[in-house]
Amino acid sequence: MILELKGIYKEYHTGKLVVPVLKDVNFSMDEGEYVAIMGPSGSGKSTLMNIIGCLDTATQGTFYLDGQNISNCSENEMSDIRLHKIGFVFQSFHLLPRQSALSNVEMPLNYARVPKKERRERALRALDRVGLSDRVNFQPNQLSGGQMQRVAIARAIVNNPKLLLADEPTGALDSKSGAQVMELFQKLNDEGVSVLMITHDADIAAHAGRTVMIRDGELLQDTR
Repeated sequence: MILELKGIYKEYHTGKLVVPVLKDVNFSMDEGEYVAIMGPSGSGKSTLMNIIGCLDTATQGTFYLDGQNISNCSENEMSDIRLHKIGFVFQSFHLLPRQSALSNVEMPLNYARVPKKERRERALRALDRVGLSDRVNFQPNQLSGGQMQRVAIARAIVNNPKLLLADEPTGALDSKSGAQVMELFQKLNDEGVSVLMITHDADIAAHAGRTVMIRDGELLQDTR
């Protein structure tokens, strides 16, 4: 099992007001699975993703990632987990505008202090996996939206993460580019990458092997 959440609650405090966002969330995911968490805006899905991605902590509950109890981790330990075990793909790409595709993909390897030669080799392999071996020296402004998202996916997989987290990965793309990105997620999953996708779009969620619904901070149903 790659992921297990038990009794997860998340509350935010604004002054004296307590705002409950997640309520008793229980969720698990096997290694190699492809799961979509689907819900409308304000349902709590982004908060849930931030907790799973070790970007935020739960108010209550336990969370295991790859067998490790994350609930008791320090900020430094969570930073390490984000670097080595989780690959992130966001709606807005988050590429460095003045860096080449290759440099953008190398970035996590820089943080991991991978030697320069190996860094380059691994980044080139990742770009090849997403079909961009002919665009390695292009900067983001020379790429289409779909190509930029594929660079972002290459960056997410370059450290061989245990889990690929995608937050509305086709939200900024036209339908053709979106379809190509979804094909790529399927290919990566077929190669054994565990994929967890957050979306509000039923057509996008349909690409996953399992869909979990979230509404008002509660998981409602789990369909395989």
